[in-house]
Amino acid sequence: MKSYKVVEFGQPMQKVEEPTPVPKGAEVLVRITAAGVCHSDVHLWEGYFDMGGGNKYSTAKTMNPPRIMGHEIVGVVEAVGPDAKGATVGQKAVVYPWIGCGKCWHCANGLENLCGAPRALGVNADGGFATHALVPDAKYLFDYGSVPTELACLYACSGITAFGAVKKAVGNDIGKPILIIGAGGVGLMGVQLARAVLGRDPIVADIDPKKRELALKHGACAVVDPREKEARKQIMDLTGGTGVGAAIDFVGAESSAQFGQRALARGGRLIIVGLFGGTFSTPLPMFAFTGAAFMGSVTGTPAEMAEMMALVRAGKVSPVPVTTRGLDDANDALQDLRKGLIMGRAVLVP
Repeated sequence: MKSYKVVEFGQPMQKVEEPTPVPKGAEVLVRITAAGVCHSDVHLWEGYFDMGGGNKYSTAKTMNPPRIMGHEIVGVVEAVGPDAKGATVGQKAVVYPWIGCGKCWHCANGLENLCGAPRALGVNADGGFATHALVPDAKYLFDYGSVPTELACLYACSGITAFGAVKKAVGNDIGKPILIIGAGGVGLMGVQLARAVLGRDPIVADIDPKKRELALKHGACAVVDPREKEARKQIMDLTGGTGVGAAIDFVGAESSAQFGQRALARGGRLIIVGLFGGTFSTPLPMFAFTGAAFMGSVTGTPAEMAEMMALVRAGKVSPVPVTTRGLDDANDALQDLRKGLIMGRAVLVP
């Protein structure tokens, strides 16, 4: 099989030709038909996450290079292990990549995305920047119906990450639009899933006018530039003076989180998803004064994946813009994403 591996952090991924793996036990071998290039891949490739104040969280132990990145995988089952159940050769599926250890409390309770010893494809185990990938069990394969292949792969991360965050906003939308901060690939997916889950179009904040325009085209009820002095007032005007019940920050920077906090209604919820990095501080009494809650959201559970894919197959989630590249363009695609040159999502097609 052919793959592109991170051998040294911050250096171009290396093309590797090696024997195609043979599935053992309950494993399933998937021939990859498309793999998304996610912004978290940029951080993983760099080898660290920015924790603010000059502090960095190294991904060296997590990834343990050489590693094939790519956690948004769609493909066709090419072979199954002797103990595999629920998969057949020729089956088309999106792969749920946020696989846990299978032994801890979180895994036993369906929360594999919160496992402390994960086996996530493209992160802790080899992923989708390749022609083939091994999946530990057929239970991680999800039907994507008639959705185009290049779009289907995105639901493995952009989709489930946005869906998991939107689900946390349910019950906190106070009957008004929620606020989505960041109209990149995951943010646009959040727009679509907010419409499908909450039944109303969200407000979108982004500093890029092109991305604000794109958000309007894809379902935002209104857009704001969070850098403008009147941005908070615009949010208040759009919500009848109350603020939003939930703000989902798909950027994850100090400035974006602060804007989300300022936009909240009393009792509102700020949900941090993005990994841009930095620190955030706020006076502790404000939690009690406003009843606000700040929380993180990391991808979603296998059950949420099944729920989301049912919406997708039913045509209730509109597509986001996709740019396709060949597998041999993996390095260029990653760098274009790193530079902010990709509108929507980039997908590698072997």
